[in-house]
Amino acid sequence: MSDLNILDGRSDAGGGYRVDTSRGGHDDRVSSEWFSRPDDERYLSLSALQAAVKGRAERSRTRTVESASIHVEASRDDPERLALILPGAQAPVAPTHWSFGQLASLVSAPAAYLRQLPAPLAGINLQYGLTNHRAEQVKTLETENGRMELRAVTGPDYGRIYDHELVSAVQRIAGDGVGDTRWKVPGVLDWSTGCVFHDMWPPVPRACGQSFHDMWPHP
Repeated sequence: MSDLNILDGRSDAGGGYRVDTSRGGHDDRVSSEWFSRPDDERYLSLSALQAAVKGRAERSRTRTVESASIHVEASRDDPERLALILPGAQAPVAPTHWSFGQLASLVSAPAAYLRQLPAPLAGINLQYGLTNHRAEQVKTLETENGRMELRAVTGPDYGRIYDHELVSAVQRIAGDGVGDTRWKVPGVLDWSTGCVFHDMWPPVPRACGQSFHDMWPHP
């Protein structure tokens, strides 16, 4: 995104906002990050983002379990993937990168090292830690996303603000984030006219999961 001065807060006839291209600097990281993200991390408006994360919250559930009762399993057919069996769960859940790190931290195990091991060996180490570490209650956040994912492991008293709740708060200030208010997400600069258009390519920040405080920045 370019760091440019807006000369006039009003949009022109074409719906763009005129900027001074002779001032500021240029940074193409926004462009590269936008195109490298999967579809579920790119949104053209705040309303689209709000609908996506609200749907994810509706497909999520929390439960409080004893850490020692979590069972780790690894398949010989898929040596790269671990699954967790939670008390009361009808199916195994797959830990995300974030929740795996939280579990490892819970038992004082080095997550970065465990990630380098084959899943069966990492599972043995993690299971040993969960079984032999001082048992305590943890709260899990599980989401249906084509498969059951374990998105977070926190303390039992953890209070979660869901993504859609924060998006709704932002919308009260920013509208839809596409130029309908003076708050705008980055858009496309037309170098021939010096105008920025916010309805062509606005890279609304991604929702990285878990709760919305993890989205700006991160789970």
